[in-house]
Amino acid sequence: MDQLRPYRSFVSYIDRSREYYAAQGYDRPYSWPHYDHVPFTPLQKPLSQCRVGLVTTAGKPKPADPMAAMLVQRGMYAEPAVPPPASLYTDDLFWDKKATHTNDVDSFLPINHLAEYAKNGRIGSASPRFYGVPTDYSQPRTLKKYGPQLLEWCHEDNLDALILLAL
Repeated sequence: MDQLRPYRSFVSYIDRSREYYAAQGYDRPYSWPHYDHVPFTPLQKPLSQCRVGLVTTAGKPKPADPMAAMLVQRGMYAEPAVPPPASLYTDDLFWDKKATHTNDVDSFLPINHLAEYAKNGRIGSASPRFYGVPTDYSQPRTLKKYGPQLLEWCHEDNLDALILLAL
């Protein structure tokens, strides 16, 4: 059993989310998705023969013009992995911004490391694109829109494995 501590050594995402929704006036706490059947499957070949892709919750960079930036809505995207992005938009996502930053794209989207693993034979190849999926608390949108679109892109790029990187 966990011992009580005078301080928290972690931030409970579930607790923080429940508190956030309660503060927004929602009558019932957020219902976390759960599944009896999870559609993950073991790799059918060694990782050294697999094409691997990356998916992030970071958004595409916003326009420099503040008025244009206000009109940009988060959406799904598939972008070329070469050249890797110099930056992605993360200001609207939540993480401990006092302890770290997202100025180094490889700290949350290890696209250069993936290319290096492909070059060194650790993986078969890296996907020609990386994928962005917005952080969205809508289970129906995730199941009916985001999941199927992401799967379609994975098939188009002949991926064997996908690494999900959420902020």
